[in-house]
Amino acid sequence: MWGNVTAELFKLVKRPANWLLLAVALVLGLLFTYVIPYAGYRGGTGGPTADRGLAAVVPAQLVGNSVAGLPVFLGAILVILGVLAVGSEYGWDTWKTVLTLGPSRLAVYAGKLAALAVAALAFVVALFAAGAGASLVIAAVEDQPMAWPSIGELAAGLGGGWLIAAMWTAFGVVLAVLLRGVALALGLGLVWLLAVQNLLAGLAAPLVDWIAQAQKGLPGPNAGALAAALGSSPDTPGVDATVGGGGQAALIVAAYLVGFLAAGALVLRRRDIL
Repeated sequence: MWGNVTAELFKLVKRPANWLLLAVALVLGLLFTYVIPYAGYRGGTGGPTADRGLAAVVPAQLVGNSVAGLPVFLGAILVILGVLAVGSEYGWDTWKTVLTLGPSRLAVYAGKLAALAVAALAFVVALFAAGAGASLVIAAVEDQPMAWPSIGELAAGLGGGWLIAAMWTAFGVVLAVLLRGVALALGLGLVWLLAVQNLLAGLAAPLVDWIAQAQKGLPGPNAGALAAALGSSPDTPGVDATVGGGGQAALIVAAYLVGFLAAGALVLRRRDIL
């Protein structure tokens, strides 16, 4: 098992596309969470709106800012990570090579999942580190208090962010297994994440009551509710406290994570890989 995990980690580290995904995520996270709000503050005319813009980018808001993008646009990058890690094995015909060397399908699958869990954690830690650096610079330039979140808040934020990141990565994994490839899995995953769930929340839910109730059980709204409970701004796309609370949202996100992983394991074990 450890050999499988080590091999999968080596593959993730050596693949340039994964580093590109991380770079894009950091740029987007900093741009929408720090650069644009701070630019709005600097270019504004003052008053309460400008004060709120500055208050949103100080170190005290690190946790909420770092997880705010995970329900939608940063979650889409993690879906891509999961699809590439598993779906590429079908396109390269490497499943046959790996499995003929001895490990069972589930052992190889578990190794991939463990490596992706480490990658998802590294992804979230990088978001927090980049956010800490950006907020520190802004606070120093604007002579703002260096008030950081408590250790407990940081731990909760890292744990909640990791849970959301792992769920979207697992979503990409199960799509790749079900569709045995990359292209269609990527397309369907991104359409769901960036279009369908937003249309349900923004267009259908306000008009149809049963859709408004049903969407509370979907992964995206629960990820958004968990991010809101961790302090993310409700102005961020996908962040909305539509579910009962952060604890309930975390349980539903965890249930989706387990469900995606179990579905992928069942299909991979029972179906021909070709």
